[in-house]
Amino acid sequence: MDQTSVFIVSAPSGSGKSTLVERLLSSVPGLTFSISYTTRSPRGHEKNGQDYCFIRTEEFQAMIERGEFLEWAVLFGKDYYGTARHFLEEARRQGHDLVLDIDVQGAAQIKQKLPDAASIFILPPSREALGARLRGRGEDAEEVIQRRLGRAAGEIEDYCKYDYVIINDRIEQAAGKLCAIVLATRLTRQTAAGADPAANDPQAKHWLELAQACRTASINRHVQPILETFSSSLK
Repeated sequence: MDQTSVFIVSAPSGSGKSTLVERLLSSVPGLTFSISYTTRSPRGHEKNGQDYCFIRTEEFQAMIERGEFLEWAVLFGKDYYGTARHFLEEARRQGHDLVLDIDVQGAAQIKQKLPDAASIFILPPSREALGARLRGRGEDAEEVIQRRLGRAAGEIEDYCKYDYVIINDRIEQAAGKLCAIVLATRLTRQTAAGADPAANDPQAKHWLELAQACRTASINRHVQPILETFSSSLK
């Protein structure tokens, strides 16, 4: 029986997803992080093999032909992005769970192939907050930022397709919720195997309750005001 859980984490650019994933990986043991492959050029302080695996378009296309990707897509009409299958195989060999940092399009592909994967969408608290974060990075021109905000408005409409939603208004609380989702999933897996680790463990019970509160159905009413900040900007 495959004991590897897969966690899909998606968010609009600038929502703090990378920071939250870093907190998760440093706080919860037994996780393998899938580093995405891309044909775009590095930005800022990005490092090859750490932030992304930067390869030439010809190499990426050859990997597609060999069936080496779990998912892949072309963004902005030119840049390839993909999740290599070998990260899942490595996680299974090590008895680890796998964390994927991918966009909405890639998440849909993964869900089709791995329907038991837990999908988590990270939301900024508002369009204004997202714009401020993008400008604060100092990496993009205003034209690019506006394009990212427009793309974010489309991406967040798919939040309802995810199992969990985390509103990243306070980084410590958001990181705690992400960790709780991973730990609660492990507890649920153990329960399905016949154990009940949460029976006499208050901490385990807390993880389960916190994860349940992040379920998309549970948090929906908090999401609607955020969606309105994006939709109102288009009027």
